Amino acid sequence: MNQCVLKPTEYLFYNHNDPTVMAISFISVLCFAITSTILGIFILFRDTPVVRANNQTLSFILLVSIMLSFLCVFLFLGRPTHVTCMLRQTSFGIIFSVAISSILAKTIMVYMAFKATKPGSSWRKFIGMKIPNCVVFFCSFLQVLLSIIWLFTSPPFPEQNSHLYQDKIIFQCNEGSMLAFSILLGYMGLLAAVSFIVAFLARNLPDSFNEAKNITFSMLVVCSVWVAFIPAYMSVTAKSTVLVEIFAVISSSVGILGCIFFPKCYIILVRPELNTKRSLARQLNINAINGYVV
Repeated sequence: MNQCVLKPTEYLFYNHNDPTVMAISFISVLCFAITSTILGIFILFRDTPVVRANNQTLSFILLVSIMLSFLCVFLFLGRPTHVTCMLRQTSFGIIFSVAISSILAKTIMVYMAFKATKPGSSWRKFIGMKIPNCVVFFCSFLQVLLSIIWLFTSPPFPEQNSHLYQDKIIFQCNEGSMLAFSILLGYMGLLAAVSFIVAFLARNLPDSFNEAKNITFSMLVVCSVWVAFIPAYMSVTAKSTVLVEIFAVISSSVGILGCIFFPKCYIILVRPELNTKRSLARQLNINAINGYVV
């Protein structure tokens, strides 16, 4: 007797029996909680030198962006729908672009502050201007524009792939336009590369809390993760593709959080004697003796 047999389906279930999804959810929530705690610490100590260094507003924007990037992970879990497929890549792309733009603006501030300390420097007229805010807005706006064009021309959509495996059906998101997806990732990579180059060039400039050096390490982590992401993404199939994306999202966000904010939290909580104006003035005097400030 012939009869139809339902094929099993595969995607990242919200299921207590799936240890992978449970682990991803736990890690995302934990990282979100840690980032929220750091944001609370920065708000509580917002008037101290370590927080005010390199624009506290940019630090707050960066922390909020990292928090949202951890929440974006949940868009990759569960059965794909039209809404989640359209929001997966675009939401993370926009949020992460805001984060990288904030880092780029921080690095530019380090360079501008150093140049402005020299007598007769023309850079002094730029101090006090809203250049960092403009950098964040402009760089983020371009990613928003790219995402809107993608969603209106060839948006991602859910599909049931029954050709990849004979014995099961894969529920997945079709990216719609791989060109648009590549441009979105490429733009994030471009921002990260520019931030890394600027931070690397400014790493030896006088900075009381080594902001440029920390940014250099964070961008090195981000660039390494996304360079490794490309061949990994192209070589896997089914739900492994989603797992690779989730790993890239979490690891790059953790890299930024750990390299930039953990050292600052260490100074705030463990070495408060370094988080004073006197300590800052002492460091500036050392830099002047070494010939950094003329």
